Amino acid sequence: MDKLSQKISPELENIEKLLIEIPQHTKLPYLSVLELAGATAFLHNFYNGIENILKQIFISSRVDIPAGKSWHKELLESAVKENFISEDCRTNLGEYLAFRHFFSHAYALDLYADKMEPLVENLQTVYTSFRNEISRFL
Repeated sequence: MDKLSQKISPELENIEKLLIEIPQHTKLPYLSVLELAGATAFLHNFYNGIENILKQIFISSRVDIPAGKSWHKELLESAVKENFISEDCRTNLGEYLAFRHFFSHAYALDLYADKMEPLVENLQTVYTSFRNEISRFL
């Protein structure tokens, strides 16, 4: 296994664990505030894992990782420009980036199941698409 695969594989494994543990989107409205905050943390962790994988691909490909205030957004845009992921994948991941930003700056009491439902519902599909697109780097 090459160095890049060794760095990416644990991230993929962690994301796959999250996919098993996160409650189904239909159950979100029935969760307590504490349980909803936990599900939200899983969504946040999912996106962080995606970013960690992209950063490793950038490093392996000798492409500069964006810096500055908007580096998270620029990372996705650069990943498309470098042909690491497709525009469709970037668009889908952009929804999770936006949620990650919200989660990082909100109180747990400001979380609403109806805003999370589409993200949780599409989580497996978005992950599978991302994984398929980066498979050439594994």
